[in-house]
Amino acid sequence: MPTYLITGANRGIGLALAKHLAARGDTVIATAREQGKATELAEVASRVEELDVTDPASVSAFAERVTEPIDVLINNAGFYPNRGEPLDQIDTEAILRAFDVNAVGPVRVTRALLPRLRAGGHKKLVHITSVMGSLRSVDDANQKRSIAYRASKAALNMAALLLSNELEPEGIISAMLHPGWVQTDMGGGKAPLTTEQSAAGLVKVIDGLKPRDNGCFRDYQGKKIPW
Repeated sequence: MPTYLITGANRGIGLALAKHLAARGDTVIATAREQGKATELAEVASRVEELDVTDPASVSAFAERVTEPIDVLINNAGFYPNRGEPLDQIDTEAILRAFDVNAVGPVRVTRALLPRLRAGGHKKLVHITSVMGSLRSVDDANQKRSIAYRASKAALNMAALLLSNELEPEGIISAMLHPGWVQTDMGGGKAPLTTEQSAAGLVKVIDGLKPRDNGCFRDYQGKKIPW
């Protein structure tokens, strides 16, 4: 069975992805910032590794512990601060952390695990992003602020697109996937989707990714999202 590596999997969408993949028999290597607190994740994942995507030393040490080929790398770890605050109330340090987690983190992890991804059979690189990172979505009346999250996800989309160009000659597919509005700490209780519904849709899209889909930006149902 293929081996999946999921970052930020101790809760929310990451945990739901781990559960869904493990239930069908796939090998799941999952990460959490605090391994000791990821008790639920430990019950479903093949193994749990400690990883802080913002810490180069943590990423380097983690990469040394991952020695097997990785078929699908899912960059899922995320951070959502400054939810709708006006400019004069925004914490700029939180903006920097959002970029570090959401945009730079996936680049760090991908670079560190590239040898393992090259050795895998499926060669799929998946970034859990958001429609909120689409420049076309800024006119949404409900989402006109959230500078830190939206700008960092837009940066992730650009990085992932550039990776799709660079890695295409090696047969690696880089895709950006929006999980939908999901009932998580980040999405809130009013969201229409459960984590299970989102994860099932995401896995279906991931399973169907072909070389022609390299560089795509889609939602959990496979629908294209405008940049």
